Amino acid sequence: MKYRLIFALIPALLSACAGTKLQPDSAPKVAAPVQAQTQQPVAESPSVNASTAPIENKKIAENPLNDPSNILYKRSVYFAFDKFDINPEFRSLIEAHAKYLSEHPNASVRLEGNADDRGSREYNLSLGQKRAVAVKNAMNIYGVSDKQIETVSFGEEKPKALGDDETSWAENRRADITYSVE
Repeated sequence: MKYRLIFALIPALLSACAGTKLQPDSAPKVAAPVQAQTQQPVAESPSVNASTAPIENKKIAENPLNDPSNILYKRSVYFAFDKFDINPEFRSLIEAHAKYLSEHPNASVRLEGNADDRGSREYNLSLGQKRAVAVKNAMNIYGVSDKQIETVSFGEEKPKALGDDETSWAENRRADITYSVE
């Protein structure tokens, strides 16, 4: 008997809950004026970020390495599987970094060679070093001094992407250009 009463009450409760669904439709009507009121003072008052924007833009203009629209912002040279020869699409990137280094003799870079994880640890360390040296040699051709360049290999130890697929492996076959603070 108790169960019959409970089963009889469940539909009544569900239908009562179904009737309350109209309240959320009216809630945004109440919330909209509150949002409009809180947004107006923020737009009218001077913003801290707006006052610092010229300073940040000045820093970007002074240092092209920090400007996302500048080629010098890109710092990775990617390689084909099991290769350390520089793909022609990255020559302009290397040339731009070499030009920057030539114009800033106090600047220096560390070229960090990397490999995907499909090989022995020793092989990948060797391949990473060959990739770093390949970028160094290209920079030397463009006039960068050996004193400004350090090469190191991380092999498979510093992956940019995790995964066992071609997209991840391609991200990890690279040499990164890391600038030292002047």
